[in-house]
Amino acid sequence: MSAFLSLPDLASHRLGGSAVAANDEFFAPKENLLLQADATFEPGRYTDRGKWMDGWETRRRREPGNDWCVVRLGVPGVVRGVVVDTAHFRGNHPESASVDGVRLDVEPARWDDVAWEPLVPRSPLAGDAKNTFGVAGGRLCTHVRLSIFPDGGVARLRVHGEPVPDWEALAGVDGAVEVAAIPRGGSVVASSDAFFGAPHHLLLPDDSEGMWDGWETRRRRGPGNDWVVIRLGHRARIERIEIDTRHFKGNYPESARVEAIDAEGKDAVDLARNDAGWREILQRYRLGPDRGHVFEPPTLLSADATHLRLSIYPDGGVARLRVYGSLLS
Repeated sequence: MSAFLSLPDLASHRLGGSAVAANDEFFAPKENLLLQADATFEPGRYTDRGKWMDGWETRRRREPGNDWCVVRLGVPGVVRGVVVDTAHFRGNHPESASVDGVRLDVEPARWDDVAWEPLVPRSPLAGDAKNTFGVAGGRLCTHVRLSIFPDGGVARLRVHGEPVPDWEALAGVDGAVEVAAIPRGGSVVASSDAFFGAPHHLLLPDDSEGMWDGWETRRRRGPGNDWVVIRLGHRARIERIEIDTRHFKGNYPESARVEAIDAEGKDAVDLARNDAGWREILQRYRLGPDRGHVFEPPTLLSADATHLRLSIYPDGGVARLRVYGSLLS
């Protein structure tokens, strides 16, 4: 499996990603490219333009050239890999595709005037498959352009990378700022279990949509407890933490505990160790079902941190974790 798949999808509509332009979308709209759910197929469903397809699909091209779609990333970032998913497109998928990127402060009147830089060279595509492409270098992008040759349909586009927030602008904000959410560069570096729900759901910027949209571990039958280690997007003095158990009613953790560490440069193996230098900033606290829990001083001890460890006892589900702090150099 490509390593970049563990990174956030910068183009996700949940992070604010948007398909802003396309030269053609006759059979299916460009907005489908960024839908969160995997594409589906309904054999008997047709529209007045032809077979309904869950993706972006252009008409059959009868002249030279190719089709394209421009996506504004939800958060600027360094692109590390791309997935061009042609699920359910078999005899109507593009023969090949390329991906370009650019950093823009203002969107242009004409996308042809943009000085695009290549991220993925023109490469063959397989039909009904997740076509994955790594991206070399460290180019910061705000927009990407998917070009398909010559025409056809793509179900989903995923643009995996490392968010790069505008910390200079955020430094001027009064009070504490959120420093763990994915758009702020927060990420999960290790966890004990993710059987029912991925731990990165904790850091999504919007509210949880259902039990499936949080971090949930399997039922623990032995000693111990579950935990997750989070790298903050920026070193900060922690001033407030929110632990949200929304939608978890009969399967929320009995209690939770939070530790912090100021350890820039330490890797996941070091941070998973109990003797890594963790400092408890929230003593084990009893949680309730389907609700938000807000912790501030004096219940929460302020601490300078680059990482947090959330421990839940003994297991269960948490929808979101919010971490607020003052930015440090």
